[in-house]
Amino acid sequence: MPSDVYELTLDGPGKNAMSTTLMTDTLQQIRSAGGRPLLLTGAGDTFSAGLNLKEVAAFDPPGMTRYLLLLDELIDTLFEYPGPTVACVNGHAIAGGCVLVLCCDLRVAADDPKIRIGLNEVARGLEFPPKILALARRRVPPRSIERVLLEAALHDPRAALQHGLVDEVTADAATAARAHLATLAAHPRAVYTATKRALRAGALALSDEQRRHFTEHVVPAWCAPEVKARVLAALKPSR
Repeated sequence: MPSDVYELTLDGPGKNAMSTTLMTDTLQQIRSAGGRPLLLTGAGDTFSAGLNLKEVAAFDPPGMTRYLLLLDELIDTLFEYPGPTVACVNGHAIAGGCVLVLCCDLRVAADDPKIRIGLNEVARGLEFPPKILALARRRVPPRSIERVLLEAALHDPRAALQHGLVDEVTADAATAARAHLATLAAHPRAVYTATKRALRAGALALSDEQRRHFTEHVVPAWCAPEVKARVLAALKPSR
């Protein structure tokens, strides 16, 4: 394992739910890593349970706009990170958590059938923002993307592997993830960075039409009373 690895652990309340605070801290850490090999994992037994639904349920349109644009910035920064990135999916990676997994160059999940991985936004009644759709089109195999997004299921790691949401499933995900990161980091760094940049250039760029759709349709839809009611219902413990 190279000595300059930056280990970034998602660590927040609510099973590492992606609050404004957690996303801001994660964004700052990615930038601080400065192109060093980056290992992304979650604290405890969860990678990330997704967006902070308490915040989502409380936002007015300006607040929702800021929140979703912060998520866009985090996606762009991790996806375009100049060094190698590996996700160690040590637990649930749901919705926004799965989005962060998809941003990484290589993704290793623990072989635990209790873990759930997937993009369940449609099931929650949340329209995908254009940036997440662009990422999914880029990172989920064409054979699986419609099923993954429209079925909106949460998969165990082996099913997630079949759908292309992760690259490997193993009993010791941490060790495997570090080994893969060491392999990627052993390549000449400047060439790795240049090749990654060339492969991904413009992949997540949004058109003016997509940006208008985000502002005029997606944000109001996320703020709609029926959507907020559905989000609040998801916060209630199941009986």
